[in-house]
Amino acid sequence: MFSFLKRKRRERVLKNAQLDEAAWAQEIEAYNFTRVLNTTERARLRELVLLFLSEKPINAAGDLNIDNRARLSIAIQACMLILNLDLDWYRTWVEIIVYPAEFVAQRDEVDEAGVVHSVTEPMAGESWGHGTVVLSWADVMQAGQGTGYNVVMHEFAHQLDMLNGEPDGYPPLHAGMSREQWTQVFSTAYEHFCKRVDNWEETPIDEYAAEDPAEFFAVMSEAFFETPQAVREEYPEVYQQLVLFYRQNPAERVGLTLS
Repeated sequence: MFSFLKRKRRERVLKNAQLDEAAWAQEIEAYNFTRVLNTTERARLRELVLLFLSEKPINAAGDLNIDNRARLSIAIQACMLILNLDLDWYRTWVEIIVYPAEFVAQRDEVDEAGVVHSVTEPMAGESWGHGTVVLSWADVMQAGQGTGYNVVMHEFAHQLDMLNGEPDGYPPLHAGMSREQWTQVFSTAYEHFCKRVDNWEETPIDEYAAEDPAEFFAVMSEAFFETPQAVREEYPEVYQQLVLFYRQNPAERVGLTLS
């Protein structure tokens, strides 16, 4: 019954929802990962965005004045991850809060001696399990510039990761995917990447991926969409696992447009 009611409600949203078509067209062309979508993919993304905006409030914090164009931008980037999945993959969180720029987060950390320390640090984004996604608008606007950096995709990758518990770099996999293969591929790549960072080696992948396995998955996910060729060239087995998980092949899209 619940699934039937949800489906009917979403059908009503898609039938009645209004979207600024000029803003939509401009935003689609603003990002390298949406610019290459075909007509069918654009239509599917549009539906996801409409549903996303109808179900997930995006609110400003501090002195930020967030408008519908900004909300559209965030929704497009978030929905790219689930383009070939379903909006239910975002079922466990309820709200996005957007700050003008980096915000300060405070958390407790336990050192090797078991001593708890209160740590404050500036953040560009943060994901809370079963609650809120927090973003810096200044960082949101850096998307699509060919650097591999995308704070929206990064934080929403964490949300996917947390669908089966604490963030650990191992999201729930689709039927037919091998948990053992995912673990082996990501563990091997993570260890290799950490060694590269420790050796001060230049890499096209953000070194923040060496922070822990959860951050490795999130950074690889944002790079998968932003700079797919780099991920495919640096870690082809990781790239293939992400193709299976997201059910997309961004490098192939880019290659088709360049041929």
